[in-house]
Amino acid sequence: MQFNFVCMEHIELAIIGGGPCGLAVAVEAQQAGLKPVVFEKGTVAENIRHFPVNMVFFSTADLLQIGDLPFTIPHPKPTRAEAVAYYQKVAQFYDVDVRTNTPIISVLRTHEGFVIEDSMGRKYASQYVVVATGYFENPNRLNVPGENLPHVKHRYVEALAYWGKRVVIVGGGNSAVEAALEIYRAGAKEVTIVHRRAEFSPSVKYWLKPDIENRIKEGAIKAYMQSTVKYFVPEGVVLQTPQGESIISCDEVLVLIGYTPNVELLRKFGVPVDEATKTPIYNPETMETSVSGLYVAGSVVCGCEVGNIFIENGRLHARLIVSDLLRKKQIGH
Repeated sequence: MQFNFVCMEHIELAIIGGGPCGLAVAVEAQQAGLKPVVFEKGTVAENIRHFPVNMVFFSTADLLQIGDLPFTIPHPKPTRAEAVAYYQKVAQFYDVDVRTNTPIISVLRTHEGFVIEDSMGRKYASQYVVVATGYFENPNRLNVPGENLPHVKHRYVEALAYWGKRVVIVGGGNSAVEAALEIYRAGAKEVTIVHRRAEFSPSVKYWLKPDIENRIKEGAIKAYMQSTVKYFVPEGVVLQTPQGESIISCDEVLVLIGYTPNVELLRKFGVPVDEATKTPIYNPETMETSVSGLYVAGSVVCGCEVGNIFIENGRLHARLIVSDLLRKKQIGH
């Protein structure tokens, strides 16, 4: 395949993903004298923007900072809205070249670097590429019959939509617990939580765990522990419980069992990805993948184990990447 490199925009460092980790790489690169361009399919911090509207971060604001711009709020832990506003302010403060609403759909490795193409057919020649696409856009599925029925959803936004309804929530992590408590307090007629294990995840926020346990104990929220979904029916859900099969009638079901990073873009670049774990092959000391000049940053590096990488440690990938880029420039690579 032939490309007219003269007509393409030439970019020193293309960063795919305008979330916190992608921005961290861009800011670190700019401060080191490099010229990055960030391509984002939505707006800055798009994935965080789609978090539940009342979500509060587990990390404190200082652990979510980018560059030298303070994340100043009147309380220790930021809300979703405060985080989005802060990261958009980072992009503005550092004058980062962010191309919003520009999803990258095609990539090609060439002898001169990379050619990437956006959804409008525009092509860019880039010497180096960082993939920092996150994971929140890909909710996990149960893969059981009936999961595509209209009353079954895989994303929770806010509790007000569930007033007066009978709601079943599948999952035992932060997302499921937080949704169950909010929906219960928003006036749902009945809230039932279904979890495959005997205990909730140890990663559940410390202020939520006693709350959900006490609501279950008093009967305000029903719980089916050590239970799984066999299939969905239009009028509810069928469970396999320790006591046998059980049918729960409900109006809405929320399947909140985590997320998986989208590794299709990495595959297009030619990066080997473990099929079982969805983990790409990369050097943890430099964040460079097995494809020379292609780096990964943030939660996309940890595959299905998304609980291992958060903003507070994913943003640290920026320094490893930029240090390696400077080393390559120094030796003329």
